[in-house]
Amino acid sequence: MAADRRSSWLKGVLDLLVLSCLTGGESYGYEIAKALATAGLGEIKGGTLYPVLNRLEEAGLVVGEFRAAERGPGRRYYRLTDEGRRALAEQGASWREFHSAVTTMLTTRPGGPE
Repeated sequence: MAADRRSSWLKGVLDLLVLSCLTGGESYGYEIAKALATAGLGEIKGGTLYPVLNRLEEAGLVVGEFRAAERGPGRRYYRLTDEGRRALAEQGASWREFHSAVTTMLTTRPGGPE
């Protein structure tokens, strides 16, 4: 049950987290997935991550560029657009407000002491 909830929470914020992964410069899917896992968000599989990247690209928030590799398959590198940076700033602020409200509700007792 807890894993199901965590998955639902992640779905609601994954676009924002992917944008955040690109603030340091361009990256490709596997690197983004590793950064998310390292942050403690668990394994994000390609079947989840790549539709997010495609959606962000279609929305004009990221730009993708395929590059051939000397060895092995090529990779599609993604970078934030100016619109993506604005969206990250706005959505990040909204998320922090929401997180604060949830934290307040979880750490205080509405209506005072029992």
